[in-house]
Amino acid sequence: MEASFEITLQMVIAVFAGISAQVLAAYFRVPSIVLLLLVGILLGSDGIGLLHPNLLGMGLEVIVALATAIILFEGGLNLDLRELGRVSVSLQLLVTLGTLITLLGGSMAAHWLGEFPWNIAFLYASIVVVTGPTVVSPLLKQINVDRQVATLLEGEGVLIDPVGAILAFVVLDTIVNGDADPINAIIGLIMRLGIGSAIGGVGGYLMSLIFKRANFLSFELKNLVVLAILWGLFSLAQTIRSESGVMTTVVAGAVFANSSVPEERLLRSFKGQLTILSVSVLFILLAADLSIASVFALGWGSLFTVLALMFVVRPINILLCTWNSDLNWRQKLFLSWIAPRGIVSASVASLFAILLTQRGINGGDAIKALVFLTIILTVVCQGLTAGWVANWLRITSKEATGAVIVGCNPLSLLIARFFQEREETIVIIDTDPERCEQAEAQNLRVIASSALDVTVLEEAGLDSIGTFLAMTNNGEVNFVLAQRAAEEFSPPRVLAVFPRDPQANPNSNNKVHQAFATDVTIKTWNEYLNDGRVKLGTTTLSEPELSQQQGRIQEKIQAGELIPLLVERKERLQVIPVNQKWEAGDRIIYLLHDPRPNLLKRLSGGNQSTRLALEKLPEVEEVPLDKLSELFTSDTPGS
Repeated sequence: MEASFEITLQMVIAVFAGISAQVLAAYFRVPSIVLLLLVGILLGSDGIGLLHPNLLGMGLEVIVALATAIILFEGGLNLDLRELGRVSVSLQLLVTLGTLITLLGGSMAAHWLGEFPWNIAFLYASIVVVTGPTVVSPLLKQINVDRQVATLLEGEGVLIDPVGAILAFVVLDTIVNGDADPINAIIGLIMRLGIGSAIGGVGGYLMSLIFKRANFLSFELKNLVVLAILWGLFSLAQTIRSESGVMTTVVAGAVFANSSVPEERLLRSFKGQLTILSVSVLFILLAADLSIASVFALGWGSLFTVLALMFVVRPINILLCTWNSDLNWRQKLFLSWIAPRGIVSASVASLFAILLTQRGINGGDAIKALVFLTIILTVVCQGLTAGWVANWLRITSKEATGAVIVGCNPLSLLIARFFQEREETIVIIDTDPERCEQAEAQNLRVIASSALDVTVLEEAGLDSIGTFLAMTNNGEVNFVLAQRAAEEFSPPRVLAVFPRDPQANPNSNNKVHQAFATDVTIKTWNEYLNDGRVKLGTTTLSEPELSQQQGRIQEKIQAGELIPLLVERKERLQVIPVNQKWEAGDRIIYLLHDPRPNLLKRLSGGNQSTRLALEKLPEVEEVPLDKLSELFTSDTPGS
């Protein structure tokens, strides 16, 4: 009874410490793995001695195996095949050629710098070829990096985990059995990958069928059924061929995620929570089992080994694998810097230390210490600096360009044309076929469907576009659409036209900003555009007259005679929100209501049968704000 209570107490401490570290990491906005490592080491035998993972015995291996299955399945769920298609060549190279480069480079560094024998050096390198989605994914969510870079890093982390884990076991099997034939090693690797992929593909399809057709099951029970099937598939693959289960879990997750399963979000949420719990417990237990003395005993050579892995091997890897890609040097430099090792490396290293010791082979504890040194250095250095590096290189999602506009009308077409002329991605979504035809006639990409459908927003590429703008004639619908877009995709700028003050609305979402001005009536301004009763104006704000210019603009906005559309700042064009803070140097593009007809027919599209001209939009009339009132003295009462 006392022994069972001791084990129970160990698990309770690990869970409590892991979740506490996650909470602190969220509060201080630092990578959670950093605190998990520190807390685990603090609670371990080299710290205050509260945690003793060795008391779990073989149970620790069971926990590691089942938790790793959940972690990799959740990683597979996040693999979007459409997004991966954009970086497929680079990703394939990173998982194949990149694995080989890291294996060879890491081995040479460990042998020549760390003075490890070649067999142990190769074993170390095989363990650290993985980067780990459990570290990369939370890190990318925190810094909101450019979507193309994020997709490549996430795809690498998820796909290279099973490849690296299987490779490590193949290398271990070669060392233990003394079989140095590379052909046998390659065959073993391919067999494990093939068996795991086959079982995972069938299992993922089975899971999707259950979610689609088992309507008698509640959502909660479906989630648990998927968990039971996942562990069953993992065990089946492990039974057929050892270590093929890791590939099974990734493929099962990827197949399930790309099967258009309803209520998939609920499963993602459930598995995401399990992943957080699994990562928290595993890192606490594995870090607590680490001997700090063994890390210091490695000497300076091992430190140089890790630094060579970070500053030599990784950049060479990225340079060769992305040579012919469309990535710019900023993106490649960021990819070279971000390669933190995670839970798979830690768990495999811990397991190998035990297996090598049991077989009487020296080097098990040294490998574990060197792997954890790699984890600590890569996570702390790269994790804590990733946000700063992304901002310095200007590759955060805040720098994303382009726009998805819901609502095809003269005003949205006019805004779309500005983005189009700058060669930025622009997508218009509307359910009216006739309006869609008008937009397509202007070479604009149009999706004739409802923006309430998340798959439509995915098709529009909202996860890699900077602005979402809902501007149909229905303000309530616009607000709902914007909320949905913010919740599902979190684009940097989410705007909607709705006739109310967001500050006064108790149900307002601070992620959704009111576009243009308060109480804008889209229908009225579209009528102005169709009748040609507008002027398109631009004014650049200057430092000496900034307050006066802002005041005059606000007067015209409140009078309903002006609607600000876009602001150009630092050569970046953005849709203007109501709460826009203007600065000197901003170039404001706006529409002025002019009762005199036919002044902007060629720009606004004129009537229903005339579309916007395709030629480059000429520089619009520069209207000094101190002369705005003169435009209305003869036609507008009170101006």
